Amino acid sequence: MPTEPNNTIAVAMSGGVDSSAVAALLRAQGHELVGLTLQLWNQRRLAGHEGMPEAVQGRCCSIDDVYDARHVAEQLDIPYYVVNQQERFEADVVKPFVSEYLAGRTPIPCTLCNNHLKFDQLLTTARQIGADRIATGHYARNRFDETRQRWILSRPEDKSKDQTYFLFGLTQEQLSRTIFPLGEMQKPAVRQMAADAGLAVAQKSDSQEICFIPGGDYNTFLKAYLDEQGEDLPNTAGELVTTTGEVIGHHEGIQSFTVGQRKGLGITSPNPLYVLAIHPDSHQVTVGSDEDLQSRDLFANRLNWISIPELTEPIRVSIKIRHRHTPAMATLTRVDAETVHAFFDEPQRAITPGQSAVFYQEDEVVGGGWIT
Repeated sequence: MPTEPNNTIAVAMSGGVDSSAVAALLRAQGHELVGLTLQLWNQRRLAGHEGMPEAVQGRCCSIDDVYDARHVAEQLDIPYYVVNQQERFEADVVKPFVSEYLAGRTPIPCTLCNNHLKFDQLLTTARQIGADRIATGHYARNRFDETRQRWILSRPEDKSKDQTYFLFGLTQEQLSRTIFPLGEMQKPAVRQMAADAGLAVAQKSDSQEICFIPGGDYNTFLKAYLDEQGEDLPNTAGELVTTTGEVIGHHEGIQSFTVGQRKGLGITSPNPLYVLAIHPDSHQVTVGSDEDLQSRDLFANRLNWISIPELTEPIRVSIKIRHRHTPAMATLTRVDAETVHAFFDEPQRAITPGQSAVFYQEDEVVGGGWIT
């Protein structure tokens, strides 16, 4: 049984409309609140360096976002603190991101951040200041299931804003101490609630970019970051090959590619070619047709289970292999304690190593892992 927490709630405040609306809602309900913002990355750190843009607008966790969060806290008359986690963010998110990309995989830094830093650190800080629970602006739902004696994470009412794909790594302890007040709401109603509360961020645009990669230009970021660290970009230049092994071109480095990519291959062909696989040992990049991108097999490791304690026998699930991917039906089977195999009913396009695979039954998150 979950224990009864105290009434103080720490609100994770990003400076956006969602977390601000959460703070306003909980304040109106009479809860004692404390606002917390994690300072994760110096937005000016690489600005203008090695081709990086000077502008930092449009990214989450910026200095402007901290200002907005502080202003909302002042409007709501709640205590507010900024917690500096830049060193840990670099160690747990940025460096693994760089390593994964250099190894030919395509990581998801936002999931890494949730799994290894945000919820863990927010709960630790909350307890230090006398709050047993945290509330966030994520669109998700959680509840305690008496029959299974487990906390269950589910998709929200507003399916277009579903963020459960990024939350599959939450532990039972973290779910037991987390509130998702927006889980039952639609985004337009959230904006209206913020406007009714008089919050200046009510019409603020949602952040679209990864906080440390402006414009989504991963390659430029890698070069700039490694240069700052006094390191050279590893020489992973190699061959572009077909599925039969025929060499049809050359490339400057595997970090420039991701599975499913079409543009930027540097070769001409009568038919469109796509990246099918990246081979870090040989530095070869296999290309082929869109049809070649289709696969029914997926392997995943570094698993986290939510609605079940572990996978002991094959089960039917729907699986998301990307945030915007429509979940596809599959049979999920245990390979060993660290690995599962999924066999899809229908072929799926561009199953990409390094991305998350999240398993669902109806709206419930069964668990998830990282595609190998």
